[in-house]
Amino acid sequence: MRIGIVFFPTVGPADRPAHQYFDECLRLVDLAEELGYDHVKIVEHYFFTYGGYSPDATTFLAAAAGRTRRIRLGTSATIPAFQHPVKLAGKLAMLDNLSQGRLDAAFGRAFLPDEFEAFGIAIDESRRRFTENVAAIQKLWSEEDVVWDGEFHSFGPVTLLPRPVQQPHPPVFVTTAQSLDSVADAARLGHHLQTVPNAMSREGLEERVRLFRAEWAGAGAPQVHLSYPTVVSEDAEWARKAGRTDDEANTASFRTAVESWRNVSSAAYPGYGKLAEKLARGSDFEAKVAENKLLVGTPDTVRGQLETIAGWYGDDITLSLGVHSGHLSYEDAANTLRLLAEQVLPGLFPLRAA
Repeated sequence: MRIGIVFFPTVGPADRPAHQYFDECLRLVDLAEELGYDHVKIVEHYFFTYGGYSPDATTFLAAAAGRTRRIRLGTSATIPAFQHPVKLAGKLAMLDNLSQGRLDAAFGRAFLPDEFEAFGIAIDESRRRFTENVAAIQKLWSEEDVVWDGEFHSFGPVTLLPRPVQQPHPPVFVTTAQSLDSVADAARLGHHLQTVPNAMSREGLEERVRLFRAEWAGAGAPQVHLSYPTVVSEDAEWARKAGRTDDEANTASFRTAVESWRNVSSAAYPGYGKLAEKLARGSDFEAKVAENKLLVGTPDTVRGQLETIAGWYGDDITLSLGVHSGHLSYEDAANTLRLLAEQVLPGLFPLRAA
């Protein structure tokens, strides 16, 4: 099992200035590199406290690339529908060069109606745009004199510069939370999988992981990346209190972001109309911890959670730990990383010290 960190800010100016949040995150990147964590990732979202501090993952990851030498850098995920494929392919290839070939390129469809409206893109087109643009990006990375004549974009012949360091291209991940079809399509195309256990039942996630592995048609071993909000402390009571604070704030941020689904319906997103209604009922923190959807507690407690998760999904999965959404302090997040590295992971899933 490989362990890294993911940044998903759920704060705004009233909570923490953006420059302070970014500074704290980059200091955590330094610490993760020092302690031997596998990767660092960051999301792409807009407008809301739900991820809105990160409208461009490549900007943050370029800053991280300049201060690290080993740790891998992942988009989690960037949205092809919101950029021209030539532009996004070029930005990601440049990041792969700046990092000397450490990019993991994850792509997502997006799901917030307000984001699609702002970009002037029909939400019903999201799957078709996603499929077309990811294919175009891969072609631009791996071929020369590319000619593309798609439903949404036409260009060429063009040869992208710079060429990616990783050949034929950086690893491609698909981020999905609900669709079984998206999981199967990703596996058949040789794309790795990212998903969020908090968005589904254990049985639902097990089904997706089994399907993905069964349908895998790519080169090498398939990668499954799972993201978990994480708070670790030697003080069990403090860890539960801090974990609850973080989870309730994250849920409130998500609730606001999905509110527009009350007035939107899309055949491309079956069941999403119920999101706002479901979140209005609040967050059951205790149930999430009991179901191992949140990693919260003392080092011994979290070690037990990790062993259980590995038993469910296999010890070849990769975990991305959300240690700093912005509601707790930098010191709290750094303490979580140190305790995991020093007391939880040795002998369980060893890290690779820089």
